[in-house]
Amino acid sequence: MTEEAKKPGAIGIPGILKGLATTARTMAKPTHTAEYPHAQPHLPPRSRGVIALLEENCTSCMLCARECPDWCIYIDSHKETIPATTPGGRERQRNVLDRFAIDFSLCMYCGICIEVCPFDALHWSPEFEYSELDIRDLLHEKDRLGQWMPTVPPPSALDEHSAEAAEIGATTRPGRLVRTTPARPAPTRATPSGQEPPPASGQEPPPPTASEPAPEPGE
Repeated sequence: MTEEAKKPGAIGIPGILKGLATTARTMAKPTHTAEYPHAQPHLPPRSRGVIALLEENCTSCMLCARECPDWCIYIDSHKETIPATTPGGRERQRNVLDRFAIDFSLCMYCGICIEVCPFDALHWSPEFEYSELDIRDLLHEKDRLGQWMPTVPPPSALDEHSAEAAEIGATTRPGRLVRTTPARPAPTRATPSGQEPPPASGQEPPPPTASEPAPEPGE
């Protein structure tokens, strides 16, 4: 080690000079920072902004509320009896949605609720401008969640080179052929000489034949 390297601070000086050189080179370049809100950002159409609710598709199955890791979804419902539509028919019961709320002050935007919904009642919207001065106003009820539905982008077109969906392939696939083996003949039992074996099951017995008359004595 040289005498200059042993001096305190000699090792950090080259690093400082490299950093200053990088700063000097970028000072003359134009800035790429978007001055929001004066300049709107260009977000991808599938960005996770806010969760929208399609109330007609919700069956109050509680699956999204159970799978939410933050427990920020609140659902209230009641059962309603539907009378029979035909004489002698049975009455049915269905769930009626009373309340559906999402607390976005607790939500971490993981999207699990949208993935597990079996009826496509929840969708991502790219809208993100819903900040509030009061944190309690981030609790969106079903009426406000439904207002985000017009901002949900349509689904992307299916790629013609993509693989066929498993659900479609299961319905269009030809039925599986079942290989059948011929029935084995029933084993025959040994019969005394001069007697015919008994007929197999499913076959008619042979018609009786006329027996020859016994010879009379003296012939």
